[in-house]
Amino acid sequence: MTPADLSRTVLHAVRRAVDEDALRAPVPARVRVERTRPGGSGDYACAVALQLARPAALPALEVARILRERVAAEPGVGRVEITGPGFLSFTLDAPAESDRAVLAAVREQGLAYGHGDALRDEIHRYHHAREVRAAVTAQTVRRLLTAQGARVRTTCAEPPDPDWGRLGVTVDAHGTPPVPLTGIRPVPAGATAGELLERLGPDAARWGLLRAAGHDRAALGPELLVQGEANPLFRVRYAHARARALTRGAAALGFTAEPAPYGASPSGPAAHGASPAAQAAQAANAATTAYDAPARPLLDLIADHPGVLLAGARHRAPDRVARQLEAVAHAFFDFHDSCPPLPAGDEKPSAAHRARLAIAEAAGTVLAGGLSLLGIRAPEHL
Repeated sequence: MTPADLSRTVLHAVRRAVDEDALRAPVPARVRVERTRPGGSGDYACAVALQLARPAALPALEVARILRERVAAEPGVGRVEITGPGFLSFTLDAPAESDRAVLAAVREQGLAYGHGDALRDEIHRYHHAREVRAAVTAQTVRRLLTAQGARVRTTCAEPPDPDWGRLGVTVDAHGTPPVPLTGIRPVPAGATAGELLERLGPDAARWGLLRAAGHDRAALGPELLVQGEANPLFRVRYAHARARALTRGAAALGFTAEPAPYGASPSGPAAHGASPAAQAAQAANAATTAYDAPARPLLDLIADHPGVLLAGARHRAPDRVARQLEAVAHAFFDFHDSCPPLPAGDEKPSAAHRARLAIAEAAGTVLAGGLSLLGIRAPEHL
C-alpha cells in the first residue's frame, strides 16, 4: 500500500462512517497522511479525526475510534492506533509487499509518478515582476500545480524578457491585473536571464534559481557547473544517468528488473541440488532481502515523492522538490554501493539483482520526473 493508497483508504472510511450515520460531518475533499515523525508510532499518521471533530460535534478521540475500526479492516493495514489528542497511526502489513506496490506504481506511471488530481477543483492566478527568478519560479509553480490537476494562469507586470523563452518561461499576459492576484516574489536573482544563460546555461541557471527557498538568496556561482559530488545538481543528474546505465548493463547480461517467478532457479551454490520448492523459497528470500535496511531510506523517499510534489504545489515551493531529489540521489548511491544491482565477476544474475535493479530504476524515474517538473534535462549519459 502506497501513501496515496492509504490516503484513499482513510477517505473511504470517512465516507462509510458518514453513509452509515456513525459520523455527521462533511466528507473532506482529501485526507493527508504523513510519515510518522521520529519517536512516533507506526509507519504513517493522520490528523483527520481532529479535522472532523468540530463539524461532527464529537471529541476527536471518539471520531478517531469510529474511523479506526473501519480502516483496520482494510487490506494492507496491519494495525491502527490512536495517539495523542486523536491522531490515527497506521502500521502497514508486509513492508516488502508495500514496497513492491510502490515500485509497480513507478513502473506503471513513469515520469508521471506523483502526479494526481488532488487539486483538480482549484484555479490559481499568479502575478510576478519582470525579474528572472520570479518568472522561473512562477512557471515552475504552474508546472507543479498543473501536475496535481489545478488550472493556473500567470501574468507579468511588464512585457516579458525575450531571453525568458530560452529558460522555458511563458507568460499568459502582462500588465496590471484588474484585480489583485497572488504574487510570486522571491528574492531577486541580481542578474538578467541573458547573463545567467551565458554564464551557466539553462539547466544550471534554473537549478540555481529554484534550489533555494524563495526568501533566501539564490546561489548562482560557477559551482553549479562543477562536475563532481560537491555540486548537488551534478549528483542528481549523475544518479539518474547511473540508474539508466544499470538498465543497459542488465540488458547486456540478459536480465531485467522483472521479479523472478517462484520456481525460477536462483544462481549460486545454494541452488544446486535443491528441490523446486527450496529454489522457490530461495528466490523469494533473495528478492525480499533486497528491500531490507540498505534500501530502506531510498524506498521511503520514492514512496514519499508524490507527497513532496503535492506539498511543493500547495506551498508554491519548487525548492522542496529540488531538495528531495538531492536526498533521493544521496540514498541511491548509498544503496548502489552497499547492494550492487549488477552481478560482479563470475556471479550470475539472481532474484536479488532483479529486485535491486527495480529499486534503482524507480529511483532513476523519480529523479527524471522531478527534474522535468523543474524544467531541467535528465541526460541518459553523463
